[in-house]
Amino acid sequence: MTTPPSQPAAVRDAEHFIQVEGGRLFVKEWRPDSPDGTARPPILLFHDSLGCVDLWRGFPARLAAATARRVVAYDRLGFGRSDPHPGRLALDFVAAEARSVVPTLLDRLEIRDFVACGHSVGGGMAVETAAYFQSRCRALVTIAAQAFVEDRTLAGIRVAERGFQDPDQLARLAKYQGDKARWAVDAWTGAWLSPDFAGWTLDAALAEVRCPVLALHGDRDEYGSAEHPARIAAGRGTVHMLPDTGHVPHREREDTVVEAIGSFLART
Repeated sequence: MTTPPSQPAAVRDAEHFIQVEGGRLFVKEWRPDSPDGTARPPILLFHDSLGCVDLWRGFPARLAAATARRVVAYDRLGFGRSDPHPGRLALDFVAAEARSVVPTLLDRLEIRDFVACGHSVGGGMAVETAAYFQSRCRALVTIAAQAFVEDRTLAGIRVAERGFQDPDQLARLAKYQGDKARWAVDAWTGAWLSPDFAGWTLDAALAEVRCPVLALHGDRDEYGSAEHPARIAAGRGTVHMLPDTGHVPHREREDTVVEAIGSFLART
């Protein structure tokens, strides 16, 4: 078992693009200046439904420094600095990311074993990735992830959908998503509110996960109850509920989240 460094490592970052089917992905990496930085499996981050690399803000650098691991984040097609998505989101888009995009990313980034970590729907993609790469995913971390379609989730999305009818709110999102902002909102709300998506769950993927699991969740998450982390971690790992915390724990409780992930990875 490896142990985290007694002092956070200095971190260097780099940006580049990777071609995948459908377009180019923007990728950013944070590499700690630590002898163990290349020995430990890197952490692959999956962003949320309206997220992108830049919206992780300082979290990836903090995580790389605290864990002495390479951290990699990327913008999915249609988000951030990646190319526009070539069409509508298919209803199997969560599982499709693991099957169609992640293999190319791992190959181009020369990553063998890794840790999957995702926020919100990105947590679902991390679960699907851990299931698809059973022998290579060494640990799984979800942050405010959904495991099924819950009334609370749909209610939160409907509130957000109405909010984005305000041009000012859409303009704030466009600072990160550019001219893809409207597509991102419509893709998110359209997929989750579709009657055909109502039966979606992570149950099949969770049954295939073989690595240790940490499920982080805020007790005030407006997009999902405590049933989500309970289902994700059941028989596989640990639930860490964060008090007085909403849907973005890595911004609301960054120190706590970084410490929890660091301790979890040190134990695995």
